[in-house]
Amino acid sequence: MRLAKYLAHAGVASRRKSEEIIADGRVRVGGKVITDPAFGVESGDDIRVDGHQLELEGREVWMVNKPLDVISTADEPGKRMAVVDLVNSTARLYPVGRLDADSTGLILLSNDGELANRLTHPRYEVEKTYRLKLKKPVQSEAIAMLEKGVRLEDGMTAPARVRKLGDWELDITIHEGRNRQVRRMVEAVGNEVLSLQRIAFGSLKLGRLGIGRARLLDEPEVERLWKDAGND
Repeated sequence: MRLAKYLAHAGVASRRKSEEIIADGRVRVGGKVITDPAFGVESGDDIRVDGHQLELEGREVWMVNKPLDVISTADEPGKRMAVVDLVNSTARLYPVGRLDADSTGLILLSNDGELANRLTHPRYEVEKTYRLKLKKPVQSEAIAMLEKGVRLEDGMTAPARVRKLGDWELDITIHEGRNRQVRRMVEAVGNEVLSLQRIAFGSLKLGRLGIGRARLLDEPEVERLWKDAGND
């Protein structure tokens, strides 16, 4: 197995971040500093990061219904709670992508860096669906613009799928992951988001999971996420 992949599977970081850690000379294999992410290793090798020996953890993927003001990081040094604090697990879990503090709903946590990378990489176009409550009534012209794609300061967005639920409420599905993208798209068509809840990530639906609650995904659910990310 490639060293970077081993670090990702051990829950150290995502694959890309693991490559940076290796390049920085922080990893030793058999007592020797290794800076090549493609260096081959296998189970039983003495692999250490910053002096700490690694062992492969059992892979875990959790779904969390994130409340308001909870931060989508593995460690929150400030006063606000980090999303990993909502999960009862001894594994080294990391958020799969981000969900802003002022947004709620479905976020994934995992120690599988390879899966996290595929689910968040733009190349694989994994869809995410958000339920919005808006400041002003939804206009059909605005929906048509969102479905075509709108121009933001960082370029045109890809077309979105939009489902109107009521005069002030709609679901929007995108596969991009720009910073605060949905809120900015709504502002670009002359409206404002009052609340935003992610209700789906790929084939996974939030369902009836309570606010602040978490559950461990079963193997079929994880396999479907791999398929969502283009791994057949």
